[in-house]
Amino acid sequence: MPAHSDPQHPRDDDLLLRFVLDASGVHGVLVRLTDVWRSVLARKPYPPPVASCLGQTLAATALMTGHAKIDGRLSVQLRGTGALRSLFAECTNEGKLRGLASHVEPLPEPLGPRAFGKQAVLAITIENPAGGREGLRYQGLVGLDADTLAEAFEGYFTQSEQLPTRMLLAADATRAVGMMLQKLPGDGDDEDGWPRAAACFQTLNAAEMLATEPRELLFRLFHEDGVRVRDARPLRFGCSCSRGRVEAMLHGLGRDEALACTDGREPADARIDCEFCGAAYVLSRAQIEALFDGPPQASAPSTLQ
Repeated sequence: MPAHSDPQHPRDDDLLLRFVLDASGVHGVLVRLTDVWRSVLARKPYPPPVASCLGQTLAATALMTGHAKIDGRLSVQLRGTGALRSLFAECTNEGKLRGLASHVEPLPEPLGPRAFGKQAVLAITIENPAGGREGLRYQGLVGLDADTLAEAFEGYFTQSEQLPTRMLLAADATRAVGMMLQKLPGDGDDEDGWPRAAACFQTLNAAEMLATEPRELLFRLFHEDGVRVRDARPLRFGCSCSRGRVEAMLHGLGRDEALACTDGREPADARIDCEFCGAAYVLSRAQIEALFDGPPQASAPSTLQ
């Protein structure tokens, strides 16, 4: 059944919905990205299969912020040595999303996690800011052994978090969407609640999720279990690059390597372009020298990411 349009309830785009099934106590998150996804695609073109994988990763990253306590940012990276080299997405506590993919030709069909090759890994990182206190960083790493990205993320939660999880992801040229169900600790005493919710979830397919408005979709799937939206959070494209992070990255390279970025240039400037948003940062040779003349910096990232 196609989604209907209600003029009194505008389309729910670029948002995260957290919901609960009152009858079973199962919690869920639904994400729908439109302008965010178009902004990512506008900055770097990808072959459709790669774009689909990146859109799914972007939606999954936003989903994971629904139940995790995040003061800073959560990032997801899948990396390997196959045709797919890297899928990276990040979502901040303010709902800012960015993403990037890298690949080499030729691409296998269908394209999925196995295209990363052998010994590929999935890393999920949570970083809290260092403002006024020591920064905190948590990272979970698991091997990639799945046919779909949704199965890869479900496997992460099973192995690393011991949380029963179901996830469905989809992306096309205009939209990236995702839904996640989780049985959280203390989710009620209904022993049949999780199997019942998972069975309803199993009836959902990617095409239906892409075409249907979020609240209508939730009602269609879970109305018999008393589905209730707990809250909604807007999402938008945003990049965390800054001049300060560029300077920290250059400092982490060391004086000689940082200054080498200006070699052969006239004027002798180093130009660093952000692959996520296209922002350009230019530092003169004198400005790079000054980075090493002050007090030592604590920890500096080796990349702008």
